[in-house]
Amino acid sequence: MSTQIQINHGVQNGAEIHFLLAEENEISALKPAGKMITDSEKKSFVYLIDEEEGYGHIHFTQEVWPLMVEALKSEIDPVLSCGEENIRLTNFTEELDMLIFNIEGNNNYGEAFSTAVEESFAEILKNAE
Repeated sequence: MSTQIQINHGVQNGAEIHFLLAEENEISALKPAGKMITDSEKKSFVYLIDEEEGYGHIHFTQEVWPLMVEALKSEIDPVLSCGEENIRLTNFTEELDMLIFNIEGNNNYGEAFSTAVEESFAEILKNAE
């Protein structure tokens, strides 16, 4: 069974973003895949982690989208933190940037998800014009 992690909390320390997990989670074996997809039904962005038999998923819920905007503005890949353990989510900002521009005006993701992304990431989308 693939790893499924949901991110609902994070903090910003200067330009760096840390997405937080409860300490009962084990992250030392997680290997960032450097790829991101979406789950439009759950209205989340999904960062992939390499596993022996495919990919695990880290779901970023709407609660942390404002921090994702800050990560895009800083152009620094965020960190997944659990207690004293930290894992840099490589390629996160590049993948997220590509996705939000692909989602803008594209209802193939579902109108509700597209609208939520356009509203939440409006600052990033506007700055690219």
